[in-house]
Amino acid sequence: MQLPKQVQIKEVGPRDGLQNEMTFISTEEKIKLVNRLSDTGLNYIEVTSFVHPKWIPQLADAVEVLKEIKRNNDVTYAALVPNGKGLERALDADVDEVSVFMSASEGHNKSNINKSIDETFPVLKEVIDGALAAGKTVRGYISTVISCPYDGYTKPEQVVYVAEKLFDMGISEISLGDTIGVGVPTQVDALLQEMLRHFKAEQLAMHFHDTRGTALANVMTSLTHGITKFDSAIGGLGGCPYAKGASGNVATEDLLYLLHGMGIDTGVNLKKIQQTALSLEGIVGKKLSSKMVAIARGEEESCQIS
Repeated sequence: MQLPKQVQIKEVGPRDGLQNEMTFISTEEKIKLVNRLSDTGLNYIEVTSFVHPKWIPQLADAVEVLKEIKRNNDVTYAALVPNGKGLERALDADVDEVSVFMSASEGHNKSNINKSIDETFPVLKEVIDGALAAGKTVRGYISTVISCPYDGYTKPEQVVYVAEKLFDMGISEISLGDTIGVGVPTQVDALLQEMLRHFKAEQLAMHFHDTRGTALANVMTSLTHGITKFDSAIGGLGGCPYAKGASGNVATEDLLYLLHGMGIDTGVNLKKIQQTALSLEGIVGKKLSSKMVAIARGEEESCQIS
C-alpha cells in the first residue's frame, strides 16, 4: 500500500465543533482551548466563525477570541467568513486565513446560505477579493460532496463545477466535506478519481464526519489517492444543523492514532491532544464520541479506583 510519509491535520474543533454545542461555552474557555491546541504541534487551527450571531450564537464572541488567544508563530489561525461584513470583523481581529463555504448540492446550499449555488458565487467573490487584497490566503469548503439530506446523491461532476469556480476566484485550497457522514470508500474513491482529473492532490483536503462510523475508512481511501490534508475536530465534536442525525467530525486524536500507527508523520503530539479532548468533556458537559478519549477516560477512572 502506497501511503504518504507526512500528513497535515487541520483542527476545526473550535469552530466546526463548538458551533453545534447547545450549552454556551464561555469566551475564556474557548481561548484556553485554542491556546492548548496551539501547544500540541498542530500548525492549523480554525478558531471561529464570523457568521451573524443570530445564526450561530455560540460563536458571537469571534472577535474577542481571535484577539485574545496567545498566538504561536508556527500556527495558522483561520476563521469562517460568509460575506463582506463578516470579512471586516475578521480582518479587524487579524485572522491569518479566511475560509469561505458553500455546498455542492442546491438543497443544502439553499438551507444553509439561503441562496442557490450560482447566486452564492458573487457573494464569495467579494469575500475572496477583499481577503486577497488584505494579504490573506483563502480556503474554500464545499459541503455535501457525497450526498445531500435534501437532494440525495451528489454527482462528482457537480463538485468539480463548484471547485473550478472557487479556484478561479483565487482560493488556495478546497476542503471536500462529507457533511452528513454517509460516504463509504467506494464513493470517496469515485469522487477523488474525478477531482484529480482536474486538480492536484495538494490543492485538496478531506473533511469527514463520522455519523455512520466510516470516517477513518474514508481517510484510508483518500491517503491512497495521495491526499495529505485532513480536517478533524478534537473529541469528535461537530455535526450539521441542517442534517438530522449527522454527528461530529472525525476525532483528531483517533485520526492521529491511525496515522501514527502507520508511520505517517503529523508533527502533532497525540497525548497532548488526547488529554485536551478529555478535559473538554467537563466544558461541554457530556462524554465525547472519540475512541481515544474513551480510552483516556477509562485510564483516569482506573487510577482513581486504585
